[in-house]
Amino acid sequence: MTTSNALVTFTGVQKTYDGHTLVVRDLNLEIQKGEFLSLLGPSGSGKTTTLMMLAGFESPTSGEISLNGVPITRTPPHKRNFGMVFQNYALFPHMTVADNIAYPLTVRKLGKADVEAKVKRALDMVQMGHMGSRFPGQLSGGQQQRVALARALVFDPQLVLMDEPLGALDKQLREHMQLELKALHRRLGVTFVYVTHDQSEALTMSDRVAVFSEGVIQQIDQVDRLYETPSNRFVASFVGDNSVLDAQVVQTTGEHCEVALADGTRLTGVNVNQAQAGETVQCSVRPERITVVNGSGPTGNRLGAAIGDVIYFGDHLRLRCQVSGQPEISVKVPLQHLGHMDPGQAVHLHIPPEHLRIYR
Repeated sequence: MTTSNALVTFTGVQKTYDGHTLVVRDLNLEIQKGEFLSLLGPSGSGKTTTLMMLAGFESPTSGEISLNGVPITRTPPHKRNFGMVFQNYALFPHMTVADNIAYPLTVRKLGKADVEAKVKRALDMVQMGHMGSRFPGQLSGGQQQRVALARALVFDPQLVLMDEPLGALDKQLREHMQLELKALHRRLGVTFVYVTHDQSEALTMSDRVAVFSEGVIQQIDQVDRLYETPSNRFVASFVGDNSVLDAQVVQTTGEHCEVALADGTRLTGVNVNQAQAGETVQCSVRPERITVVNGSGPTGNRLGAAIGDVIYFGDHLRLRCQVSGQPEISVKVPLQHLGHMDPGQAVHLHIPPEHLRIYR
């Protein structure tokens, strides 16, 4: 049963190309009307295959995809009326910008006056109103991407699908386009489904993010919850920076547990996957949640460390710290520590229990 606000529903969808390996396994996913949903994951995790099944370029091996409660699994791509934007833009080089954008409308046999009005609106939407007579070869990568986006939006689709559309752009332009896309989405209220392997891109733009690994959604959540409360080790390590400590559970109390590090240090944290006493676990904390404390700071959840390196990041410092018997951990500290932190220096680190997440 779909919820009233779901535009697209995947029910038990599986995909295999060779009859053995499932690229997507038992996918149950609801895409809400008007949301910006990113499918995030490493190469081979199933995110692009999921998008291609939604677009109609791939067929599920089993399961059903519905649009507004109506099955579309066997509907060909051109009848789904979705806008598509690819990484390589896929513009026709022999056509002007305006003709490229008009193409979906001419295929739909709209009248000339209608086409001109819609093309003008689409060009204005992506702030390229003055460039309709140019050819793709005369445009920068960012401008070509805007044209591809205008072409995907020109026929008022209810859903726009994007596959790594900013991947070919340089960092500064990519970050600028991320903000433009987010603003455009807010303005239009169209449903966007966006595939990326870039976690900061997904966090910057999306309302919700679905994190894929090995054909399965590991977690789907709002961006702040995804970052602050990852549901397993994979999500914690894949989304954002992470400092990890190896430990053993000593005792559990409700949602929390106490763990012991190799050197005997005791820490308390959130027991995410109900680890039991005696189990070996990973303790995970965001580098910006760790504070360097002096003797008068909080007494609990402290551990001794030695600074291995101090890296200047412009807006903060990154300390690479050695803790006895542990992998190197990263600590983000404000710039006022500049000049007071040196390699080799012994420090005490405090980790708030609510930000230390313990995974089995």
